[in-house]
Amino acid sequence: MAKLEITDLHVSVQTDAGPKQILKGVNLTINDGEVHAIMGPNGSGKSTLAYTLAGHPKYTVDSGSVTLDGRDVLAMSVDERAKAGLFLAMQYPVEVPGVSVANFLRTAKTAIDGKAPSIRTWVKQVNEAMGKMDLDPTFGQRSVNEGFSGGEKKRHEIAQLELLNPKVAILDETDSGLDIDALRVVSEGVNRYVAQGNRGVLLITHYTRILNYIKPDFVHVFVDGRLVANGGPELAAELEAEGYDKYVKAAKAGAR
Repeated sequence: MAKLEITDLHVSVQTDAGPKQILKGVNLTINDGEVHAIMGPNGSGKSTLAYTLAGHPKYTVDSGSVTLDGRDVLAMSVDERAKAGLFLAMQYPVEVPGVSVANFLRTAKTAIDGKAPSIRTWVKQVNEAMGKMDLDPTFGQRSVNEGFSGGEKKRHEIAQLELLNPKVAILDETDSGLDIDALRVVSEGVNRYVAQGNRGVLLITHYTRILNYIKPDFVHVFVDGRLVANGGPELAAELEAEGYDKYVKAAKAGAR
C-alpha cells in the first residue's frame, strides 16, 4: 500500500522582508501505482512542494496536512520520512566529499531497513543497479556527486531509487540537464520502479519530453503555489502546444 495525501497545504519561506507564502492550498492524492506529473512555469512553487514533503528546514508549514498511508508526515523528522517510504530525487544533488557511493548506499539501506544488508547480496544488487543505469562498476568508489556529470548525478539518483525501493518517489526535475541517452536510461529506471504496481510517483517537470518515456496517469498544472488544472496525458500535450500563459493569466486575475 502507498497513499500520499496532501490536504490544503500552505507553506512559507523566510525572506529579508519577512515570511513569504509559496504554497497556497495544495490538494493532491497519489494512490498505489499512480504517476502524477506536475508541470508549471519557473517560480510557481513546484520544488517548494517537493522539499516540503521531504522535510527541508527552510520551509515552514503554516497549515494543512500530509499523510502517507494515514501517518502524519509533517510530524516526522527527515530521516523518519525516508524510513516511512518517501524518497526525493533532487534537481541539484549535493556533493558529499569523502563519502563513497558504495558506503553512502549501504548506510542509507541500513538506516531504512534497520539492519545492514548482507555484504555478498548487497554488492550484487548494487552492481546490478549500476549496470542498469549504465554506470561503471568503479563508480561506487567515487565520492557522492563529486565531479559527476549532470547525467551521472541523475542516474545515481535513480540507482538509489531502485535499491531503496520507497513507497512514493518525488522526482524534482529529474530530466534537467539530461541528454537523450541519459533521459532514456533514467526513464527506464523509473518505469521499472512503477511496474511493481504498488508504488507512487510525483514527477515534477517543465517539459513534456520525459513524459514521452514515463507515461503519467494524471497531469497537473501548478501556478502561483496552487494546482490550477488537472487532466490526463492530453493536458501535457496542450501545454507543449500552448504553454502556461492562459493559466498564469487566470491565476493573476483570480488573485485580484
